[in-house]
Amino acid sequence: WQGEFTVEELGCYQYTVCAWVDHFGTWREELKRREDPKDIAAAALAGAQLLEESSRRAEKHDRERLLAWKKRLTQAANPEEIRNAALDPDLSGLMAHYPDRRHASCPDAPLRVLVDPEIARFSAWYELFPRSCTSHPGRHGTFKDCEAQLQRIADMGFNVVYFPPIHPIGRAIRKGRNNSLTPRPGDPGSPWAIGSDEGGHKAIHPDLGSLEDFRNLVGKARDLGLHIALDIAFQCSPDHPYVKEHPQWFRWHPDGTIQYAENPPKKYQDIYPFHFESEQWTELWEELKSVFLFWIGQGIHIFRVDNPHTKPFPFWEWVIGEIKREHPGAIFLSEAFTRPKLMHRLAKLGFSQSYTYFAWRNTKEELYQYLHELTKRDGREYFRPNLWPNTPDILNEFLQIGGRPAFQSRLVLAATACANYGIYGPPYETIEHRPLQQGSEEYLDSEKYQIRVWDYHCPGNLTDFISRVNWIRKENPALHRDWNLHFHSVDNPEMICYSKNTEDLKNVILVVVNLDPFHTQSGWLHLDCRVLGLDATGSYQAHDLLSDSRYLWHGSRNFVELNPGVCPAHIFLIRRRIHTEKDFEYYL
Repeated sequence: WQGEFTVEELGCYQYTVCAWVDHFGTWREELKRREDPKDIAAAALAGAQLLEESSRRAEKHDRERLLAWKKRLTQAANPEEIRNAALDPDLSGLMAHYPDRRHASCPDAPLRVLVDPEIARFSAWYELFPRSCTSHPGRHGTFKDCEAQLQRIADMGFNVVYFPPIHPIGRAIRKGRNNSLTPRPGDPGSPWAIGSDEGGHKAIHPDLGSLEDFRNLVGKARDLGLHIALDIAFQCSPDHPYVKEHPQWFRWHPDGTIQYAENPPKKYQDIYPFHFESEQWTELWEELKSVFLFWIGQGIHIFRVDNPHTKPFPFWEWVIGEIKREHPGAIFLSEAFTRPKLMHRLAKLGFSQSYTYFAWRNTKEELYQYLHELTKRDGREYFRPNLWPNTPDILNEFLQIGGRPAFQSRLVLAATACANYGIYGPPYETIEHRPLQQGSEEYLDSEKYQIRVWDYHCPGNLTDFISRVNWIRKENPALHRDWNLHFHSVDNPEMICYSKNTEDLKNVILVVVNLDPFHTQSGWLHLDCRVLGLDATGSYQAHDLLSDSRYLWHGSRNFVELNPGVCPAHIFLIRRRIHTEKDFEYYL
């Protein structure tokens, strides 16, 4: 049995599912199989008793109707009249209104479904540091400088621009370049060390501009079809006003110091974590809720939440529920690289999207297993993945050594395997691949600790390639969802092939990626033609939307070759062939 209902508004719906034995339906099914007139007559009496019981549960008008049906059953002249009465659809519909639910089985608590804006399901994120939106190495970027970047980002096909924290940065224990504990004069510090004399989580770094400048930026982004997403990091620098005004919100050592934040092996000496279990926890929770509400008041409705797994789960369940009750269009991205069960728990508590382990899944088998887990298992009902090939904290080995082909292949995988993806934009566009040291995933000269000036026109940049991939995503609705991912066999372990399609098969996308950034790879595809809506013996056109090349293919077995020095991926639009009076034509 199954049922469905349509959700029409944003917000949280509660529903329940109850199951019971339909005695009348069972009686009707059994009557259909009876042939002996004596059995049918006896069944009529049993049916009459069911009608009598149902009439006691019915409203007055329906009670009279049910008793009339009972009389018709018991006074029927022959088995045929009994059968006609019992199987009458009007009687069946009437009885369905008054079932016997005395022994119904129902959940102890109602179930719920969160309805988010469409952008929670299909989005392309571009992360940049506003302070680096400058053309002069010695000058701090401003929101006005950021405005000049918006058109370029919109033209590339992104719809979310994500800013790391934009608040004042602490001066005590400030980090220097490359995470040094001895900053030089003028080092700006880490944006995640939030708070100084200029303010805390509801303030803006004075070098970025004013609150009015920020509102103008949000408005201009909106005019270009862009959403500004803000980083919410619930932690404080030693200079944060909260430390002086609300010392009870922190865990103090007997020697009068506060334990700084750690995420072994990483140490954050410039950050104090909140003590969520302090005696004043209710005041702390309310204040943190007000941080979200403040920025919603400035036009922000998308939040990337930093390390939510290091805060109590009951807090997230409460605060997200409270925010969504007032602002159902709010979206929360969980940045929790931790044990899968904890990541899934956060999603169940209300996070709209979640970071994943995609950055560390590089081989064919790793990608297959992980993407299958994200799109085919039960977790897909609540865990909405957002694939990022890099972040300010993650420059994996594959990108460090694979050059331009590695960046291209990872972008195609992230942008087509799932409907939500993002890049830490400037270094990805410019193929920044220098690690802090061998074996490290930290960037050398990381933007987390210094202002960087980016040359988006540098030789070999990926701007046009990224734009093309985003255009393909936007124009093909098959790429707007997660659950329609289907893998196809290719007889080369260095190549992966998968498809996505709309339910009506009018839009079918087939992706083939060379996972080896150094060598040309080739192989035979063995396609599941049924999934692609193709005749296994017919011909069709594979239109590569990246290069605009077209190939005439036949049946399920076809040859592909990918040179990473040219392009390590195909994104094919499958065009089926039809015959018209004039000639053969292709259609989507």
